[in-house]
Amino acid sequence: MELKTISAKTINGIVERTHNALEMSPNGKIPGLWQKFDELVPVDYQHGERVYGVYYDYESDHTGEFNVLAGFDGANLPTNVSLTKIDIPSGKYLVFSQQGEMPQIAIDAWTEVWQYFTTGEAKHQRLHTIDFEYYPNGNSIEVYIAVE
Repeated sequence: MELKTISAKTINGIVERTHNALEMSPNGKIPGLWQKFDELVPVDYQHGERVYGVYYDYESDHTGEFNVLAGFDGANLPTNVSLTKIDIPSGKYLVFSQQGEMPQIAIDAWTEVWQYFTTGEAKHQRLHTIDFEYYPNGNSIEVYIAVE
């Protein structure tokens, strides 16, 4: 993991409200959200557009509900689906990276996040404001966690 300061960015996508306990069950909403996004939103990877998973509007900590947005940073928005716009603020983020096969790398990255923040030895305090996943390519993930 590494600490990075990022510039603000705007992401448009499709939103679901969920919580971690539901996502650990066969009834999780996130896989269906990504399937819907992949079916309805054309991402122009050839011209540099990238995909993001944005987590925001936290009810509390990792035990509460939150919104998750499956989105992208493209300028040409599709007209066949209503998209939600979220602005990721500039600031400090702790970045957890994994490479390999999806969805295992996402599971591994979030496991690393939860372990880091629940051991009691974390050197950074999580803000629970806006966190996001960035997918530089099909077999890499970077999870950005907002910290003080």
